[in-house]
Amino acid sequence: MAKILVVEDDSEILNSVRKILESEHHTVETASDGKDGWHFMTVYDYDLIVLDWQLPDKQGLDIMRDYRSNGGGTPILMLTGRTSISDKEQGLDTGADDYLTKPFAGRELSARVRALLRRPAQAVENVLSVGGLVLDPVKYSVTKNGQHVDLQPREFQLLEFFMRNPNRVFEQDAVLNRVWKSDSEATTEALRSAIRRLRQKVDPEGQLLQTVYGVGFVFRSRD
Repeated sequence: MAKILVVEDDSEILNSVRKILESEHHTVETASDGKDGWHFMTVYDYDLIVLDWQLPDKQGLDIMRDYRSNGGGTPILMLTGRTSISDKEQGLDTGADDYLTKPFAGRELSARVRALLRRPAQAVENVLSVGGLVLDPVKYSVTKNGQHVDLQPREFQLLEFFMRNPNRVFEQDAVLNRVWKSDSEATTEALRSAIRRLRQKVDPEGQLLQTVYGVGFVFRSRD
């Protein structure tokens, strides 16, 4: 599942978007103004940013322009009450990957998010498989040698992250940044505990999810 930032000053819309995305097992962080949104966008890594055009301290359009000019490449879904063709054209030309006008249906939001996460830059595949281990993000299921494996949400997110990035060594902070929310919950001990539980369930032999001592972790693909 993806890690998504939502920047929206309307609390009702913000909570609605957050609940919709969390119901689809995404990790969601939120900001209610441009200052906090800019901080999250430039400090942490996300798979998708949902950005409101009209913010109290700085226009979402200006934030997006600055973000793109500084090399930010994360896909952006812009939310706005502006419905004219010229406004849509301006938003897309400034750097938005998609544009959703308010009010919108939850199903449309979900569909647009799925479409953006399927784009090649995200390297998203429907089913991930390494040896006898199979992860299906759509069905939210994991099997090992054909047998169902019961994973907690954090364990599932960790496994998906590693399976999407095989044979790459990640420092602990890099894994925390991508899988956990940016809050006090994100500690190295929480990460190590989750990885211990994950290993017990899917890799007790220690052949796939390995510790690189003094550095971090790596998922060794045998395919």
